[in-house]
Amino acid sequence: MRVFGIDCGTEFTGYGVVEVDCEARMPRLFHVAAGTIRLNKKQKTPQRLAQVYAELTAAIALHQPEVVAIEEVFFSANAKSALKLGQVRGVAMLAAASMGLEVVEYAPLKIKSSVVGYGLAAKEQVQYMVTRLLELDQAPESADAADALAIAICHIHTAQTLMAQGTLR
Repeated sequence: MRVFGIDCGTEFTGYGVVEVDCEARMPRLFHVAAGTIRLNKKQKTPQRLAQVYAELTAAIALHQPEVVAIEEVFFSANAKSALKLGQVRGVAMLAAASMGLEVVEYAPLKIKSSVVGYGLAAKEQVQYMVTRLLELDQAPESADAADALAIAICHIHTAQTLMAQGTLR
């Protein structure tokens, strides 16, 4: 299974691709790719969203995942920030759907619990565990890319659990 994780943000959107051989006796996670889409704050929103769409569709086409996993919306005290984040999430979902891929969503607490073992883990803890789980020589280039890899890992762990229970094929 190859999973494309996306950590949506209004300035930086991270992506990460993780693969696992679910048929192996001892399934192991493999890092395929990770990166960060850096958006220019001086550009207007439509141009920024177009950039996210173009870069995500290119990366999805390049890495050929089976599923795309993204973080669910978290609640924000600032409605304007939440709205802007929602626009980026919508574009990310559109990019995946336009490529014919299933999109799954996970709550931030679930992602951190799945990767770190603690739902309120700090970003540094997530980066550390992603680096260890994927056996990387160094941490991903940005916290956003590490978070995207964590989202992909979360989906893999969830899918493995569901397969073991016989509820996912």
